[in-house]
Amino acid sequence: MRKWILAATVALSGCHSVTSRVTDGRLPDTLDQRPNRSRYIEAIGIGASDPGLPTETQRRALARDAAIVKAQYELLSMIKGVELQGGVTVERAIETDGALETRLKETIRGAEVLKSEFTSDNGCVVTLRLPKDRVERLMGVRFE
Repeated sequence: MRKWILAATVALSGCHSVTSRVTDGRLPDTLDQRPNRSRYIEAIGIGASDPGLPTETQRRALARDAAIVKAQYELLSMIKGVELQGGVTVERAIETDGALETRLKETIRGAEVLKSEFTSDNGCVVTLRLPKDRVERLMGVRFE
């Protein structure tokens, strides 16, 4: 089945409440995200499914799956850019240690789904969160 990824954005967040991204069944024209340093890495994925699927449940399930995958990709991209102790980025460290990428992907797959919101056209916005210390522990690294 075909899935389309509409868009995604990433933010760092430390608050425990999750901002609602959908209002009256729609996404706003601008998703306001204020990155700040905290104990968590948070990513947002926006996904959609084939509108021709026969049931709303199928459309929503596939849209949510697409949004989760997109948010996981955004987490991976974001973490790869993090600077480790010693001044090297995670991406550079992966080049020298292939097992590090496997541990990183496993860690991201275990991200907490904080919120799933559906739009009136059966799209989905998912917010994922990972504690930074968990990422460091599972990867065996320290972030700067």
